[in-house]
Order: sequence, then structure tokens, then C-alpha cells
Amino acid sequence: MLRVTTASLCTYCQRMRLLRPPSASASTLTSPNKRLENQHTVDSLYELSVDIRKVRKFKGWILSESPAYASETAELLRDMGADAAVITRILETHPEAVLCRPEDVAAQRDLWMSVCPNKQKLMMIIEKFPSSFFTLTHHRNQRANIFYFQSLRLSRRIIGELMASAPQSFCRPVEQNQEVIHTLRETYLDLGGDEVNLRLWLQKLLSLNPYILLQPAEAWRDSLGFLREQGFTTEELLSLISSLRASIAELRPEAMQLALTFIESALACSMDELKQIVIRCPAILYYSLPILVGRFQGLMDVGVSVEQVKESPNVLELSTQMVLYRIHKLASYGYDVFSGSLDVIAGTKTDFEMRYCKLDLRQRRPLFSPVAPLMSD
Repeated sequence: MLRVTTASLCTYCQRMRLLRPPSASASTLTSPNKRLENQHTVDSLYELSVDIRKVRKFKGWILSESPAYASETAELLRDMGADAAVITRILETHPEAVLCRPEDVAAQRDLWMSVCPNKQKLMMIIEKFPSSFFTLTHHRNQRANIFYFQSLRLSRRIIGELMASAPQSFCRPVEQNQEVIHTLRETYLDLGGDEVNLRLWLQKLLSLNPYILLQPAEAWRDSLGFLREQGFTTEELLSLISSLRASIAELRPEAMQLALTFIESALACSMDELKQIVIRCPAILYYSLPILVGRFQGLMDVGVSVEQVKESPNVLELSTQMVLYRIHKLASYGYDVFSGSLDVIAGTKTDFEMRYCKLDLRQRRPLFSPVAPLMSD
């Protein structure tokens, strides 16, 4: 009688598994306690170079669904200009796409192209947000929201950018977006704006911060109401809204109050001075109290004076490590930060590099130095 040991059987199975095609090995990997995989889906995804192991690990249930339309979905994406690599990335990121009926995907494509007719740009949006494009259960909401934004006479470019950056706002009921837009309109008019420029103002806000629509209308009222109570004028509030990229709705009155109280105490300033500091450095409003305390204390520890911070409050936008780096960088060219303005170290990386280059040029030899080599065109 032929005896087969467990060890020899395992070795035999391993050899057979290596010799089998991918389709066969996919079936053998299916656990008996799980639903059998749809072999047609597995084979189609394999042909599209999709990592089956990744799909099986994170969203294995998709491979058991039937019907599935992997080849049809890939063909639709291909017709829209996607190459093989893009198709692979989309199906790996959002394999649920293969469960969408081709006619539904085609309808979704037509709807999105009504806003973004450029196929190349549309494919970039889909690749970045595949779940939004292939979540067809929100198709009715998407259509309603697109029609609503078009009724506001917003440009197709702005609507397209909204879909690319914040597609969630198109998936929710149109009534929620209508409520936020109504609040924004009331805010703009209350702050002295007029109906003529309302559309341009809305487009600017939406382009600065496309997630603005996801903030509840009450948040706008609470934040602006708090700032009004602090004595900010309508012009100043409009300036703050633009400077903060419309993020005022994300701020909470309690957190803003803590920040303002700390700055007023730390810089020993009056309410009028505090307002001007906030206008010059609106970031103070959204930094948490621990961050503000840490950064202010860090400036004091390196030898900066309170008066310097008061004159250049936007230095609080920098971390302590960044402040130290810039101080040492400028000191190497003979600039004493502690006896001058902190404006030279404040600002973005580009701003600082431009100032640094100017100091660097001052240290170089004159162009017509007799010992310097001539420079040709």
C-alpha cells in the first residue's frame, strides 16, 4: 500500500501551485468558509495587471460578487483617455468600480463631462477621486448639485475644481449646499457687499477653500458673530475671510477666545492693537493655545523681545526650529536679528530665500573686481 506522508504531500501541493496558472491558484486560495470567487473577475483583473493579492486582502468580498464588469469598466476608462497604468491604479484603489453597470458608468461620465469636457483633466479627477466617480448611488444628488451651481452662474472651471477637490459636496442633498450658499450670501451682504459682485465673491471663496460647503451654516454664523463682538469692522471681516481662505467657518468661538486672550496678555496690547495684530497675522485665530504658547515661549527663549513680536506678529506662524534655523542663517551673513525687525525671518520659505539671497549678494565681490574672472553672456 502506498503511503504518502504529510510532508511529501505539502511539497507536492507547493510544486503544483507553482505550475498552475494564476486563475487556478486564485481559486485554491479561497477559504472554504468564504464565498467562492468569481473566476471571470479574477482573470479580468489579472489581465489588467491589478494586484489581486491586494484586492483579496483589503476588499476580498468584491471578487465574490456577480455580475462584475472589470473589462467593460476598463474599456470605458480607456475611451476617456486612460492608459493601462492609470486603469490599474484606479481599479486597485477602488475595485468596487467593477461592480458598476456599464450603462450607469456611461451616464456618470456624461454628467461629469457636462462640467469638465476636457477628457484629460476629467481622468485626473477620476484617478484622484475614484470613489466619488464610481459611487453611483449619489448620481441624483450630483446631478441636482451641478444644476444648482450652474444656476448660480458659477463658471464651469470653478464647478470642475469643486468636483476635483471636494467631491463630497456633490454627493450630499442639494438642500444642504443651498443652505450654506444662502448663509454666505447673507454674510456678504451684511458685510457691505452688493448683489452685483456676489457671484465673483462666491467664486473666489470656493476656489480658495472648496471644503467650505461641507461646513454647517451655523458655524459661519457663530464664528462671524464672535468676531463682530470683538469689534472687527465689516471691511476687516471681509479681509479676514479672504486671508484665512474662508476657513473662518472651521473655527470655534471658544478656541478663538483663548487665543486672543493669550496674545493680549503675552504682548501686553490694547484691544485696538490686538485687532491689528490679528489682521496682520490671521493665523493666530486658528492656532491652538498650546501651539501659540509654545511658539511664543520659544521666541522668548532665543532672545527675541516682546516688542519685536508685537511689530512682526506673523513670526508666530513659524515653528521654533524654523525660527532658530533662519536666525543662524542670517547671522552667518552678519545680520543681527535681535536688534532689527523680525520681518526678515517671517513669511514663507520663498520670501525668506529672497531676503537671504539679497544678503548673500552683498557679501560677494563686485562684478568688475580686477581679481575676478570676466563673465561672458
